Amino acid sequence: MKQLLNWTLLAIREEESCFSWMEEHRYEWAPLVKSAVVQILEGKTVLVLTDESRKWFGKYILNAVNDLQKNRPLLPFYQLVELFPNLSSIQNTQDIQLLEDMLDISYPNGYFIWYIGKGDHPYTKIAYRNDDSFLWVMDQEVQNSFALRNADSLLDIKLLQLYKLFDKTVSAMLFGDLEPEA
Repeated sequence: MKQLLNWTLLAIREEESCFSWMEEHRYEWAPLVKSAVVQILEGKTVLVLTDESRKWFGKYILNAVNDLQKNRPLLPFYQLVELFPNLSSIQNTQDIQLLEDMLDISYPNGYFIWYIGKGDHPYTKIAYRNDDSFLWVMDQEVQNSFALRNADSLLDIKLLQLYKLFDKTVSAMLFGDLEPEA
C-alpha cells in the first residue's frame, strides 16, 4: 500500500489545478481505489450508478474512460440504469436479488457497482449490499467509502479531479507502472 500512497501523493502534486485538499484524504482513497482497479484488472465489469444530481458525472465517466486517445484497452464500464431502466422501481430485497441474479448471469467474470451520490438515496440499497462496491458517498460516513459533502461549493471540480486521479491510477496499474501490492 505504501507504493500506491506515494504514487498517489506524487500524482496529486503534479496536478496543475488546486488539488492539495486531496493530500490528507489519500489514506482513505488508496485502499478504495486499489480494490476497484484490481477488480478491473481481474476482468470485472464496472456498473456506474449515481443519484439524480450526479447523473451528469456518470455520463462523464462513461465518455471519458474509454477515450481512444488513451491508447489502452477498452474497459467494461456501463451505466446500471441504462442496462435496467426499471431500477427506480426496485422496492424490496426480493427485487434486488432478482436484479443481482440477472447481473450474475450477464457478467460471469463478475461486476461491481461504482456508486456516486447521497448516502440516503434508494439506490444505496443496491450498492451497499456488495462489499466490492466503489462508493463515493455524499453527506454520510459509510464504511469503505470515500466521503464528500454535497454543500461543498467545489464539489463538481473535486469529482472531476477524483475521476482524473482514478483514471490515472487505472492506466498506471494496467501498464505496470504501479504494482497492486498484496
